[in-house]
Amino acid sequence: MHGATGLRAWVVQRLSAIYMAVFILLTLGLFIFSPPADYEAWRALLAQTPVSVAILLFYVSLLIHAWVGVRDILIDYVQWQVVRLLLLALFGLMLVASGLWLHEVILLARIN
Repeated sequence: MHGATGLRAWVVQRLSAIYMAVFILLTLGLFIFSPPADYEAWRALLAQTPVSVAILLFYVSLLIHAWVGVRDILIDYVQWQVVRLLLLALFGLMLVASGLWLHEVILLARIN
């Protein structure tokens, strides 16, 4: 059963990396060929539902990718279980706070 968990983490990390790479390439293409000219154009771009969803999916992928990577590193290299759990909890709280912050940013861009 432990092997399935490792395989699941590996697959999640690869899928999140693929989505992030595609998103970054498409975003770079957009900014190279038709960059938003001013603040209003940026806000209008972020207010579009497909763009907001793509950004949220990117950020969720980034958070999941980071969690799996840091979790694996801590499990492999931090020997003391109490320290490992403390570090995992702190990192998890930081990721949740980052996710809530991005949600607020996207929400405010859509409201204003």
